[in-house]
Amino acid sequence: MKEDDKGSKPGLHYTQDSEITIRTTRTEGSDPETCPVGDPEKCIHTDNHDGLSELQPVPSRIESYAPGSTFREDVDYPEGGLQGWLVVFGAFAGMMAAFGILNTAGIFQAYFAEHQLQGYDESTLGWIFSIAFFLAFFCGIQIGPIFDAHGPRLLILGGSIMLLAAVVLLSFCAEYYQFVLVFGVMGGIGTSLVFTPAISAISHFFCEKRGGATGLAATGGAIGGIIFPLMLQSLIPKVGFAWATRCVALIYLVLCIISNIFIRSRLPPDPNQSVWPDFKIFRDPSFALVTAAVFCMEWGLFIPVTYLTSFAMSSGALSEGSGYDLIAILNAGSVLGRWLPGVFADKIGRFNAMIITLALCALTTIALWLPASLLAPPDSGEQGMEISVSGLKAIVIIYGFLFGFASGSNISLTPVCVGQLCRTEEYGRYYATCYTVVSLASLTGVPIAGALISACDGGYWGVVGFTGAVYVVSVILMVMAKGKKVGWNFTTKF
Repeated sequence: MKEDDKGSKPGLHYTQDSEITIRTTRTEGSDPETCPVGDPEKCIHTDNHDGLSELQPVPSRIESYAPGSTFREDVDYPEGGLQGWLVVFGAFAGMMAAFGILNTAGIFQAYFAEHQLQGYDESTLGWIFSIAFFLAFFCGIQIGPIFDAHGPRLLILGGSIMLLAAVVLLSFCAEYYQFVLVFGVMGGIGTSLVFTPAISAISHFFCEKRGGATGLAATGGAIGGIIFPLMLQSLIPKVGFAWATRCVALIYLVLCIISNIFIRSRLPPDPNQSVWPDFKIFRDPSFALVTAAVFCMEWGLFIPVTYLTSFAMSSGALSEGSGYDLIAILNAGSVLGRWLPGVFADKIGRFNAMIITLALCALTTIALWLPASLLAPPDSGEQGMEISVSGLKAIVIIYGFLFGFASGSNISLTPVCVGQLCRTEEYGRYYATCYTVVSLASLTGVPIAGALISACDGGYWGVVGFTGAVYVVSVILMVMAKGKKVGWNFTTKF
């Protein structure tokens, strides 16, 4: 019997003594076959029409509950099909709405500092966006288990309503507390209600192609980060901030309708499954290390997104109008980064791809932004080392694109790395639990950055050094997570 062209079935088996094998079908007169982890393609033993056995490639995953447990997952994956790709399309629209506005945080931070919230320091302004980032991930601790038990429909609907309300109400905000409640609280919760089930639903339709499919959906947030800054840059001088924001809300309405129509789960929800989080899954050391690695990654991720524009403008590298373009450039790099490495990750291993892109984030930050921050004069007016404006502008633009590419890869690869450590039916719980812990990094990262800028008298070298350091730690932790699961050979596909 040939392998079904319509789908795939992972058969990777994790045992207590960490031996990893692939359990294969046994046919009459044949012996079971075992394929070692690390082969470019996992295999399953099947029979052809002549009774001769042959090896057929199938996707595989490493999965475990906790040390000492043993299980096997028998689930067929369509690996696409009309329904599967419509779910990806719906998730793309949902991610554009959920993260498009968060990826525009740098624009809002720079605009609020010069207009509605003039006089507030960087650290205080940073709390608006940190609360949004925090709630976007923290609320997943409850949303993920609810998705596993009841599916995505009501979650997506509730999140869509909150996102639309947040964008509309943002146009009426004038006081600091109003921005905190609308952008921070309402926008953050709405984002979590949409993006958590959007990403989780993809895992019901894809296994072998999960990296590429998830990456394609994740590009929605980056494309939103290109479109919305350019819209605001064009509309604010013509119609003002309030009406420019309401125009963005109209696009949100269309995106939310699409996501509500197309996002759905495939595996039947289990209404008897607990909707409460379960922190016992941290008994799996690889999952704990991955969570710690993503924590460090998120600590640094939103700092360039939030402060690269203000750095470029305060150092004289870019004007206010060109500063808006910088966020678009960063998100343009993120579009490629969220999709392309996901495709290669399915071929070279999801953890391998994640390690490479984390290292690229660290390298670009240390090699490009750190020298630029040391050479540029600080915002306070003190003189730094001399560097031409054109040279500084070139460094900032190159860094923005490269960091956007690498960090976009991190965002799209994190879900598929977590997915290799759990069963599909519990993916929402694992992913949400991971990001509940990570949300603390999202909450504190931007305020820490603002405090470092103030401590350095308006200079950015301190915050850039912090960003580079946490990415280095993230690389180390991710290497440890892979080594703990499959050994220390870097070429092992995992």
